[in-house]
Amino acid sequence: MNIAFDEALHGMDSNHGGPFGAAIVREGKVIAAAHNEVLRTNDPTAHAEINAIRRASAILGDHDLSECVLYTTCYPCPMCMGAIFWARIPTVYYASSMKDAAEGGFDDEYFYTMIQKPENFLDLRPLDAEEGKKLFSRWNAKEDKKLY
Repeated sequence: MNIAFDEALHGMDSNHGGPFGAAIVREGKVIAAAHNEVLRTNDPTAHAEINAIRRASAILGDHDLSECVLYTTCYPCPMCMGAIFWARIPTVYYASSMKDAAEGGFDDEYFYTMIQKPENFLDLRPLDAEEGKKLFSRWNAKEDKKLY
């Protein structure tokens, strides 16, 4: 967790983004560490957890991080939680809460409310559903596909 805290401090002090840092560990060894870089990159997905997952996946040459543990300075936002699920990381240690993030001006808790019924907050419109189904038909027929 100390590495995640150091990352958060570095990111804040460099004006890269908010007070967020993360580290991914496998078998007691740090694989990757990162901090929030939303302001530095102008990328709203450049959260500490996402950056750490990207780096760890690149280093390990695998999208499956199921043998890893994530340490993060704050309870993950919905986007990061989704990435954690997709990476199959089974254990997450976090320091600050969603309430702490809200007190710092971050919308994590509100986004968790929004994601429960996104149609209440977004204008979601289906378009070209038949073409979309064809993509999945082709995927399902693909003999060399690899599920993830």
